[in-house]
This record gives sequence, structure tokens and C-alpha cells, in this order.
Amino acid sequence: MFSSLFFQLQQCINLLILVLLGYTAANIQLSIPSLIIALLFSVVWEHLLIYFSKGEITYFSFSSMITALGVVLMVVTPHLWILIVLIALGLLQKYVLTWEKKHFFNPSNFALMMGLLFFYHDAHIVLGQLGDSFWLLGLTLFLAVMILYRVERWIISLSFSLFYLALQYFLIVSSDPVLIMEDVLYRFYSVSFVVFVLFMLTDPRTTPQSGGGQLVFAFAVALCATVLDYWHGFRVQHLFMALFVLSPLAVFSAKGKALVRKKRVLVFGTILVLLALGAIIYIENQPPYYFEMD
Repeated sequence: MFSSLFFQLQQCINLLILVLLGYTAANIQLSIPSLIIALLFSVVWEHLLIYFSKGEITYFSFSSMITALGVVLMVVTPHLWILIVLIALGLLQKYVLTWEKKHFFNPSNFALMMGLLFFYHDAHIVLGQLGDSFWLLGLTLFLAVMILYRVERWIISLSFSLFYLALQYFLIVSSDPVLIMEDVLYRFYSVSFVVFVLFMLTDPRTTPQSGGGQLVFAFAVALCATVLDYWHGFRVQHLFMALFVLSPLAVFSAKGKALVRKKRVLVFGTILVLLALGAIIYIENQPPYYFEMD
């Protein structure tokens, strides 16, 4: 427990540093008073959930603030109450959609998808809030490396980047005479894109433990996102959609043999994945939006 809390604290500090720097050097849209409200709400809400689920509070959950900071970094909305609702849903699913005390979705990613599902016209996923400064990109890489090696998830970030670039080239660039590879590479200049690859994609609770499993997971996410780009054109949301639908599969595959003897869990997992696919199909049928950073 102590080791897990230490990594949560380190992750929380990393994201908080990036958000605060985003106010001074980039384009964070949420006001600082609203940020404080969102963080306070996330702490109170998760600890209430801990109390109701366990009957007591024996530790401080830094993951509550990690969820809030992840949502703040990726979502832009003119309504603070929508942000609060998304954070609440992201944290709630950790205690409702579980199997053997393990949740199926990354809380921040779940919150983003709920924003697209229920507030599509008022809550937008953007990758520009942290800008594209090289020094901030370098700091992000430094902060991520310090924690990814310790939690043994660096394989996911590295392999995903390579798989994503290769698949984008062979499936997208090669079939589109207008698009060039530099357009794909430019996405990696976005600090928020790198935050997704280094922090959200590597959540230890919703990703495989083994090196081989991590390679498969990274390839699956890259392939899913690229196929969605091929069908519908590049949309920021495709990265998050791919992670959303594949995270439950990663959790179930961690104990595949045990699942064979638990048909009810298999049924629940199948329903969960189908609902995730249904949400993605619904969102994809919505008209694309264009968000401009000022």
C-alpha cells in the first residue's frame, strides 16, 4: 500500500507541476479558483466513496487529484459543473465497475469519454492546453521517466509511439496524397499528446503487468486509434476511444484462466466492452468540432 501511495503522490506532483506551468507558459483554459474547487471536490468525493465502500478511511487517495488534473489537462468546457460531474463519474466507476477490487477503466479517460457521451457540445477534448514548447516537453519526459521505470510501464509508452508512427504511415499517410508524415510527427510536439502517452496510457491498474502483454496492449491501442483515423479522419478523441474500449480487455486478460471458471464475470465483461463500443459508435456519429486556442 505504501509503495502504491508513493507512486500516486509522485504522479500527482508531476501532473500538478505541468498544470501550474501551463498557466504561465501555455493555454490552460480553466481558471485557478475553478481548479482549486475541482481538486477539493475530487478529494472529498473519493474519500466519501472509500468510506461508503469500506466503512472507514485508512489512507489518503492521491489518485483523486490525479483524476481531476487529468480531466483539467484534456477537457475544455465553459461550465465548471460539467467538469465536476465528469470527475465524479470517473471516480465513481472505480467502485462500481470492478472485478476483484480492480477497476476496468482509467478514471481520467472514463471521465473524458463520459464528457463526449453526455456533453458532446459543451465539453471538448483538446491537446493544445500545454502548448508545444520544447522545454516543457523535455520536462514532461523527465518527470515521466522517473516514474515509468519504477512502475515498469515504460515499454507501453515506447512501443506505442513506434507502433503508432508505423501504422499511421502505412495505413494513413500512404493512402492519403495530401497528408505527409510530418503532420503525424507534429502531434508528438503537443505536450498534452505526450502526457497522454506517458501518463494516461500507462496506468498500472488498467494495463498488463508482463512485458509481452504491454507490447500487445500498446499495439492494440495504436491500431485501434489508427483504424478510427482511417475511417473517420484524424480526431483527437480516437486516442481516448481506443484506450477506453481496450482497458477492460487488458484487465480481464491479466487473469484469463481464472475467468474461464467464472462465466458470470465473462458475461459482465462482454457487456461492458459492448457498451463501450456502443458509446464510441454514438460519439463517432456526432459532427466533428474544431477548437481554436487563443
